[in-house]
Amino acid sequence: MVTRILGIDPGSRLTGFGVIEVCRQQSVYITCGCIRMQSDSLPLRLQEIYTGISQIIEEYQPTVSAIEQVFVHRNVASALKLGQARGAAIVAAVQHGSAVHEYAPTKIKQAVVGTGRADKIQVQQMVKVLLSLSNTPQVDAADALAVALCHAHTNQYN
Repeated sequence: MVTRILGIDPGSRLTGFGVIEVCRQQSVYITCGCIRMQSDSLPLRLQEIYTGISQIIEEYQPTVSAIEQVFVHRNVASALKLGQARGAAIVAAVQHGSAVHEYAPTKIKQAVVGTGRADKIQVQQMVKVLLSLSNTPQVDAADALAVALCHAHTNQYN
């Protein structure tokens, strides 16, 4: 059975996404990219996230979605905006019938790199290696692919 996973790295200005397929414990790259918010208004940016994730789900038809959990920020306002961005992405996935699984940043890094303290460059490089990519994906897209890989590794799809 083939499972298609949408990984989401939420942000209020830039939301990364990555789609992989998993069959017999083999992960295959489908696509990745970023939704860049154009508006200065937070409500309009949240709508852009919702619309962008909805379009990705409609085009790539993932079986399941996985999203990075909010980590505690020193800046409370930033943490709240990130939480709202996550909410917009989660609602889009659920509205399109996709189950949503959430993973802590340290769990994602542990699953992909082998240590929960990995930096962004290490995550990018391991995503490139694990998915046999010719080019290194940009940071937010690599993070989203890492979320998808974490879900695949956690659930060991056969």
